[in-house]
Amino acid sequence: MNESIQDEVRNNINLSGNLTEEEIMELVDEEIIRISKGRVITLKEREKIRMDVLHDIRHLGQIQRLIDDPEITEIMVNGTDGIFIEKKGKLIRINDHFESKEKLRKVIWQITAECNRVVNESSPIVDARLPDGARVNVVLDPVALNGPILTIRRFPPKPITMEALIEMNSISKSAAEFLKDAVENGYNILVSGGTGSGKTTFLNVLSDFIPAKERVITIEDSAELQLQNLPNIVRMETRNANVEGCREITIRDLIKSSLRMRPDRIIVGEVRSKEAIDMLQSVNVGHSAMTTVHANSVKDVISRLETMVLMGMEMPISAIRGQIVAGFDLMVHLGRCKDGQRKVLEIAEPVEVVNGNVKMNTLFEYMNGKLTMTGEPVNEKRKVI
Repeated sequence: MNESIQDEVRNNINLSGNLTEEEIMELVDEEIIRISKGRVITLKEREKIRMDVLHDIRHLGQIQRLIDDPEITEIMVNGTDGIFIEKKGKLIRINDHFESKEKLRKVIWQITAECNRVVNESSPIVDARLPDGARVNVVLDPVALNGPILTIRRFPPKPITMEALIEMNSISKSAAEFLKDAVENGYNILVSGGTGSGKTTFLNVLSDFIPAKERVITIEDSAELQLQNLPNIVRMETRNANVEGCREITIRDLIKSSLRMRPDRIIVGEVRSKEAIDMLQSVNVGHSAMTTVHANSVKDVISRLETMVLMGMEMPISAIRGQIVAGFDLMVHLGRCKDGQRKVLEIAEPVEVVNGNVKMNTLFEYMNGKLTMTGEPVNEKRKVI
């Protein structure tokens, strides 16, 4: 019944002209009062109808109230089958859904249009973002068999600080101080972890320690980083090719361009593919850099980087490993525990190539419920801390 009333209100109100949100609400209220005569509608139902209509007209439909909830970290819309959320580390199915694929597509097109992305049958998969920086992934039907799939990963409204991570027991105080010194001294740091382990958030936290005097350049697929207190910052984002003739701008293109922009520090949101070549080149020619990569452990980072480099260039494995050791000073691995908490599980430095393999020196390791210091830096270059 509420859905039919919502449709009636939407169809009857006059949205011509440049109306403010308050003016739209007044029109919605008037129409609800008119339609509800002779019908039994509770105050709670009336409020839900007016908010749903407003969200549908001016915002993002059913998911707007989820986006407005600061405790929700992920929103998953499985076509018209249902909506799931992640709240406090737990997956929950909510009692709501999109009435039709058309309404869901309308929300998707609204999101992608706002960040200059295109999604359609010829390009059914796209990464985008919301104005607040939340990460968005879209897969349209018929590629997605149960209808358009919309996944939104939200970040805290205020960037998390290292002090907050220490309070949440995500990192020890000694490890935090060690990383603070490493960032201030321009170490090249690679943050690894699985999906949802908090790599982007942790990169934000580390960026708080970058000296304000530095010129910082960020490079991302979709702009998510929330760097604070850096006056000399350049933010760049990739672009997909489109039917209007605009060519694709890739992470590789942006890294190459950034090297000509007099950077003190380059931050790449995530290395996923061939751009690993350019990332290795940049950290081996004197630039300070930080980035993230998907991996299951610090040791797995080496093979992941090798695979990505080989996607774009034929190089001897020994040469790739040598560049990894020479280029990256520290590797920080994050993980997500069964209770949903994200923690730093290991901090290590690549030391040297021994018998064809990269020797790692573990400095901090998560053991017995806490991150424990297990060693000292051994590379002469890194003993400034």
